Amino acid sequence: MDGNAMTTAPKVVNGINVDDLFSLIESVRLDPAKGVTRWHVATTWQGQTGSRSQVEGFGIGGEEVKRRFMIDIDEPCELGGSNRFANPQEYLIAALNACMTVGYVAQCAVRGIALESLVIETEGEIDLRGFLGIDPTAAKGYENLRYKVRIKGNGTKEQFAEIHEAVMATSPNFYNLSRPVGLKPTLVVE
Repeated sequence: MDGNAMTTAPKVVNGINVDDLFSLIESVRLDPAKGVTRWHVATTWQGQTGSRSQVEGFGIGGEEVKRRFMIDIDEPCELGGSNRFANPQEYLIAALNACMTVGYVAQCAVRGIALESLVIETEGEIDLRGFLGIDPTAAKGYENLRYKVRIKGNGTKEQFAEIHEAVMATSPNFYNLSRPVGLKPTLVVE
């Protein structure tokens, strides 16, 4: 190695390697197939209202990336569960919040805005009459979700408003929950 050669440290903002992020953006811009991702989760009943979801990996640009995670899910005692883990609604809301969090952090990072804090609080109501089949006219899920973003950093109010709009325009889970997503079920009876 040349003693005079200098290595340049990657630019990191909010823990995001901005150089790598811009490299990914350019790679996908040049070859859209590199930007296609595939996600898979297998969920197995664990007794009572408990389940375990297992992640083995994901696909990106036609390549498989191995990763292993377990997600345990239950219901509160009041809904027939044992209250050992968060329930599906809490995971759904957490997934929305987490996805948007990534968006805010990345949108700030590419603009060079250092974050001090970011909190997203989301809430909504589900009428159990729909879920329990008591009233066929009652909604089975959320009619709406309300969320509040509390963000602090070295950006201006105008910059944060622009970032807020960008997150709503690009967040996959905001997109997934703000419009109908087609579900294609298959039943296999063994």
